[in-house]
Amino acid sequence: MGETITFWVLAVISVGAALGMVFNRKAVYSALMLGTVMLCLAVLYAVQEAPFLAAVQIIVYTGAVMMLFLFVLMLVGVDSSDSLVETLRGQRFWAAIAGLGFAALIVLAVGNAVFSTQAGLAAATAQGGYIRSIALLLFTKYVFAFEITSALLITAALGAMVLAHREREEKKVTQKEQSRARFLGDRPSPLPGPGTYARNNAIDMPALLPDGSVAESSVNRYIARYDVERGLLPEDPKLAEAIKHRAEEESK
Repeated sequence: MGETITFWVLAVISVGAALGMVFNRKAVYSALMLGTVMLCLAVLYAVQEAPFLAAVQIIVYTGAVMMLFLFVLMLVGVDSSDSLVETLRGQRFWAAIAGLGFAALIVLAVGNAVFSTQAGLAAATAQGGYIRSIALLLFTKYVFAFEITSALLITAALGAMVLAHREREEKKVTQKEQSRARFLGDRPSPLPGPGTYARNNAIDMPALLPDGSVAESSVNRYIARYDVERGLLPEDPKLAEAIKHRAEEESK
């Protein structure tokens, strides 16, 4: 009874999260919905007395794969608009073919599960426990599919590296050349840290130089624009003027 209730509760949550993942327009929310689906699958594995698969589902998929998705989102950005231009010719046709093939696989899998005889958990793990039974199936009966999947993953990783690689058009600047250009420029020293010699040790407060003047370059231009737009300027007119000037430089 408890197993049935757990299945139906998690089934509703999984289907709802899967639909939310597909139809959500924000990539971060879609990733979180995918994590919800994976956690529900892990609980279902645990309920079916498959602790090894439940642990792998949480550690590998929910942990490693989801972290990879989030890292990609942080690197690429979630505010960039999606391009509606199709760069590959005929991709809709091949996508439809792939969708039909996947639907056929789903129908065959469901039909095999419904109409085939049930082996039972005891017969499936009779060769020495969960891990040994899975290892025997992977490296004996399904070794070809296992090797093909590994080759596919390696090919996908190499393809991603090739697509992300960009040839350098100009010579890479060495550290010695950067140091030489820095000392030949107008400012050989690093930028002053925000809040240095100031009354408030805050990142949005300009630094005061030893002579008492305001160092406008110590304030991040994005933070300065934020303070100006929301009226969060300090009471000191010199500091407020420096922040306004810095914000004007950012808007140019």
